Amino acid sequence: MAWEVTRACPLACRHCRAAAQHHAHPSELTSDEGRAFMRDLADGFPGAVLILTGGEPLTRRDTLELAAEGTRLGLSMALSVDVGWLLTPEICAEIREAGVQRVSFSIHYPDAERSDRFSSTPGFFEAALDGLSNLRAAGVPFQLHTSVMRSTAPGLQELYALAERIGAAGWELFFLVPTGRGSLLAGEELPPEEQERVLTWLYDLQRAAPFPVKQICAPHFRRVEAQQARERGERRSARVTTRLSLMSRGCLSGNGFCFVSHVGDVCGCGFLPLSVGNVRDRSFSALYAEAPLFQAFRDPSRLGGACGACEYRVLCGGCRARAYAATGDPLAEEPDCAWEPAGWARAGAERAV
Repeated sequence: MAWEVTRACPLACRHCRAAAQHHAHPSELTSDEGRAFMRDLADGFPGAVLILTGGEPLTRRDTLELAAEGTRLGLSMALSVDVGWLLTPEICAEIREAGVQRVSFSIHYPDAERSDRFSSTPGFFEAALDGLSNLRAAGVPFQLHTSVMRSTAPGLQELYALAERIGAAGWELFFLVPTGRGSLLAGEELPPEEQERVLTWLYDLQRAAPFPVKQICAPHFRRVEAQQARERGERRSARVTTRLSLMSRGCLSGNGFCFVSHVGDVCGCGFLPLSVGNVRDRSFSALYAEAPLFQAFRDPSRLGGACGACEYRVLCGGCRARAYAATGDPLAEEPDCAWEPAGWARAGAERAV
């Protein structure tokens, strides 16, 4: 699960889910409220993975104290950062001492010119490489995150080579969901047929890469994986393909994964702005277990459209955030999947009787 400890960030990335601002929100969870949330999480879900994210979490002064507290409580702590110049040798040593098991860092282009322009920050790319070098020197494993969209897709092979060259422990490909500032990137979302091509490439890459590679927000990869394995007479890979020790599968929103916002709202994921309650009013563990929306996400029979008719609905489930962004209904069909179930015509059809 992820806790957005702040939305403050000195960058202004064009795709930002959080539409992060330069200053912290005055109502973000306090240190004491955050510790109470983590105690409840540790009690209800011993050993759970907790990612401290943002915004830029290192702009919050107590982030590493919170990470150390999570480690003390037995949680598997991770940190998702985006600002390379904050990863000084001293801060990287503190990250290690806080018990953070992995750091993720977002790089979307394999070169400085486009990376700097996308983050609206001159020097971003060079600072990123310096900061990641400091993490490596401190003995802190890190992975790269990349947004997959029209402008980044041609450079994915180069980004993979970069991840390998700088010693990344993993690479996660985030398929664009049009939410936050990402909703303003007109024409950047890959069409379904192009996503199919990238996901097939990913299937092959996972079998060759020396480190785990995983998709995020493209649960239809599970269908692509099953189909490719069957066509090639292969067994689906059992390797770990996501951060820490979680196995990759379809949409995890409210069903194995959850997101707590900077002000305490509980959502299925960071790309789905539908709150089921607030940790200031009710415990996270109760909200996660009992929220009707999350219960619906755990029941594939509740899915609509092509997803509801699909033979892969249990394996995949479709991206609930993308369905909501496209239709306003989080249980609607995944709009970016190219597969049409038998007896279903996607264009305004009704399920065949």
